[in-house]
Amino acid sequence: MTRVVGTRPREDLDRGTPAGGEGWFERWCGDAPAERLAAVRILSFGFALVYLLIRIPSVLAVARLESSRFVPAGPVAVLSHPLSRSSLLILLAVTVVALAGATLGFRWRLSGPVAAVGVLWLLSYRLSWGQVLHTENLLVLHLLILAASPAADALALDSRHRPAARANARGWVYGWVLQLMGLVTVLGYVVAGYAKLRNGGLDWLSGDVLRSHIALDNLRKALYEEPYSPLGGWLTRYGFLFAPMAWGAMVLELGGVLALWRGPLRRLWVWAMWSFHLAVLALMAIVFPYQLSGIAFASFSRPEKLLASGHRALAQATGRPDA
Repeated sequence: MTRVVGTRPREDLDRGTPAGGEGWFERWCGDAPAERLAAVRILSFGFALVYLLIRIPSVLAVARLESSRFVPAGPVAVLSHPLSRSSLLILLAVTVVALAGATLGFRWRLSGPVAAVGVLWLLSYRLSWGQVLHTENLLVLHLLILAASPAADALALDSRHRPAARANARGWVYGWVLQLMGLVTVLGYVVAGYAKLRNGGLDWLSGDVLRSHIALDNLRKALYEEPYSPLGGWLTRYGFLFAPMAWGAMVLELGGVLALWRGPLRRLWVWAMWSFHLAVLALMAIVFPYQLSGIAFASFSRPEKLLASGHRALAQATGRPDA
């Protein structure tokens, strides 16, 4: 296909009325430029590329483990035996190349899906050899959504081969993809909040469950000589601090639905959730790299302005107006 439904050239657009008339769905999606979705693509796939390069030693290390420790997780469940080291290296190489292409928007219809599925497989494969963590789930979901979208209609290496109307388009289709990414983000927090209440009951809101969890988590890490938080252990002496923490976490996680509508509450929630992950790092030494980078929340903002500012700064630094 060479046409993107729901988009129109910027110069022909009535910004308040999507093509075909405005309904509640279009109003909720919002009218977004192609550059915004493209900026989210660059940030998300660029982050995934750097993250995977850092994780390569950890991914390759499992090849030295006994096959009896292999318990397939996620899509890797289709395997009955571990991959050979050569197969793992090939999968890594293909995924890294695809991630670079997807970040640049080069051969997007191929590089995007290959990169997203490759990251899903590699991270799932690594988790199949030990504790299954959830710190990488949101990144993978965002990549899969982007890979199935027109995220390379702008700011792409081969965009010169596309009609100008697509490269300069805006419309509810781009807004829909961004809203879907936001919905997935919010649902993850809502599920986490529900799980706390389901497993801890009202005792969670008293702060006792949270206090015990922080204490036990740091104690276990200290006993196994893993990185832990001295601050978290020290604060458990003061029980009165944890009820406000527990209530705050619950309000943020369940209240994330407010971020699905544009406005000051969305901006407040994004900053609060980023601060929440910073607190988790400080109290429990648990790192959510994607969230702490801020890129996990890029779909809630206007990252194309950030990239434009970086472009202008580069142009000024090099003395080249077209840098």
